[in-house]
Amino acid sequence: MSGWNSVRNILCIRPDNMGDLIMSGPALRKLKQGLDARITVLTSSMAAGVAPFMPEIDDTIIFDLPWVKTANAEGPETLLKLIGGLKEYNFDAAVIFTVYSQNPLPSAMIAYQAGISRVLAYCRENPYGLISDWVPDEEPFQYITHQVERDLKLANYVCDANIDKRLKLTVNDADWPSIADQLKQTGLDPDKPWLTLHAGVSEIKRQFPERLWIETAVQLISQGYQVLLTGSVGEKELINRLQRKIGLGAYNVAGLFSIKQLIILVCHTPLLLSVNTGVTHIAAAVGTPVVVLYAQTNPQHTPWMVPSAVMEFPVPDGLKSKNGVIRQVDDIVYSDPAPMPQPAIIVDRVIGLIRPPVVSGRQFHDIQRENPELSANR
Repeated sequence: MSGWNSVRNILCIRPDNMGDLIMSGPALRKLKQGLDARITVLTSSMAAGVAPFMPEIDDTIIFDLPWVKTANAEGPETLLKLIGGLKEYNFDAAVIFTVYSQNPLPSAMIAYQAGISRVLAYCRENPYGLISDWVPDEEPFQYITHQVERDLKLANYVCDANIDKRLKLTVNDADWPSIADQLKQTGLDPDKPWLTLHAGVSEIKRQFPERLWIETAVQLISQGYQVLLTGSVGEKELINRLQRKIGLGAYNVAGLFSIKQLIILVCHTPLLLSVNTGVTHIAAAVGTPVVVLYAQTNPQHTPWMVPSAVMEFPVPDGLKSKNGVIRQVDDIVYSDPAPMPQPAIIVDRVIGLIRPPVVSGRQFHDIQRENPELSANR
């Protein structure tokens, strides 16, 4: 913790996906409150949309770094411009957040070139002069923690403040009536039993079979639930196909809502049924119960401190990562591939967790505050 008491202007580097940034929220909160610091996040275009709704973040720098899997990685000339821009911020320190399979050294080099001498990060190798506050990375070979705990543990090395560990996103309930009207225009009645199904993924290896999505939705509809299908503009073809095959009782809003509206929608939905993707972490951050069909990839990213059911399914061999650390986890943690979750079991988990539609997301937060035992890691 030496030298960090005077830190007031921190660059936090979290350059991957939206869900990763959301899960770093409690650690950002710890740094902000414990050090009374201004928090600027360097993140990707994939994650930047959620940053304005994270109360811990004061400023955002958007850049798609070439060592992170993105659709639009920047070239060497723009990388040099980024470094020049970082110098103008006069940061006191940088904190690099990673999953255990990522190497922090490229990000540390960015901080080094930007003149940021105080850097905190996990690193498996000895970083020497690139990371001043080096935390040897023992994951996943000694243990595996949830990503939120991993990030909080990193922040603990420079700050011992006690903070609320829940994920948080700001929600403006004033916009809910207009969103509810849009739902009604699709045919869905928010005052009757309903839930949200999010089938889209950013990586094909986490894709749940369409046939099982369809069978699950049909069974839910037969149980009296309306099924709202969400997705991005790029996922409209998938969602249109699912709606057509599910039939009556399925309602399609793919590409209709902004990230702000999606957060409000998820806050008000009685339950989210999804694969392990960023929307599950939005649900956790607004207190919405989640049933997640969880591809056996990284065990750190289950729903955090929210009522949930995690149903794992195997990743096909041809789609498994070539990253040696991930393959090691796969060989140890996922040595026995999970059976594919079947619709009847998924429906049973949904019915066991779903809350009545009259309870809004904001009301549920009030219930959580009065009954903290409702929150669970898994």
